[in-house]
Order: sequence, then structure tokens, then C-alpha cells
Amino acid sequence: MTVVDLDVRRYQDGDHDAVWELHNLALHAVAAHAGNGPWDDDLHHIQEVYLDARAEFLVGVLAGRIVAIGALRRQDETTAELKRMRVNPDVQGRGFGRIVLRRLEERARELGYRRLVLDTTERQVAAIALYRSEGFAETGRGQVLGFPCIFFAKELAAKA
Repeated sequence: MTVVDLDVRRYQDGDHDAVWELHNLALHAVAAHAGNGPWDDDLHHIQEVYLDARAEFLVGVLAGRIVAIGALRRQDETTAELKRMRVNPDVQGRGFGRIVLRRLEERARELGYRRLVLDTTERQVAAIALYRSEGFAETGRGQVLGFPCIFFAKELAAKA
């Protein structure tokens, strides 16, 4: 299968369990799981937190199975935060994360955002390489839920 086999669409209510499972699986695979807690509440309220709030939540479906997810969350009038970027470890390396990322950037422009920000743990080497290759610049380092993290930002060109 190639990357063209991935169908990227907006989250639907029936996706909750698959999204939750993928979130946990992907974080465990890179030893970046802080355990489940209130920091995960957004994943139980995707409609309100993302879809109803000038934001977005996408799923990538391969052969009927959700294998990738990613979201935008409003930070302020001009900035959105890239959230919940996950790809099932069984299908990593096929460009699915890049596809979801590019769709989220496109959606951010449509929503009027001019800047994207994100954080990722230092352990997520493939994610760091992806973000850098897509034009994100490191803006700092710090701790999130006890994990050493890198913070990134990208200025978005206006929609042509």
C-alpha cells in the first residue's frame, strides 16, 4: 500500500474508541505516555473542544481502520496549536503523519490562523524530523508532564 491509500477525514462520533486506542498505543511505542489523566480530557470531548471551537480533528483511515490522527486547537485569534499527532506504529514510515500534518496546515489557513505551534517529546525523533522538514523552527525546550520537550512554531503563508 502507498500513501494514496490513506483517507483523511474529519472526526466522527463513532471514532472515539479507535482514536483513544491509537493515542495510547502510539505514546506507549515511544515511551512518552504519562498515563491517562485530566490532560486527556480533550479526547473525550472532541466535538466541543475541537470541532465546535474554530479548530479541527482529523483521522486517517487505511483499509477501514483509523491509523493516524491529528488536531488543531485554537490558542488565540491568530495562532493554533498542533495537537494529538499520532500514527499507528505498524504503519509508520509511510508518510501518513506528513499527510495529516499538511491537511491540518491547510485547514489552519482556511480558519484564518497565521501561525502554528506545537510541542513534542525529545524521544519522538521521527516527529521532530517531520516537523523540521515541514518548516517548523524550534522555539525552546521545557518539560510537559515530566517529559523533556521541544517547542516549535511555523508562520503560515496566506492562502493563495
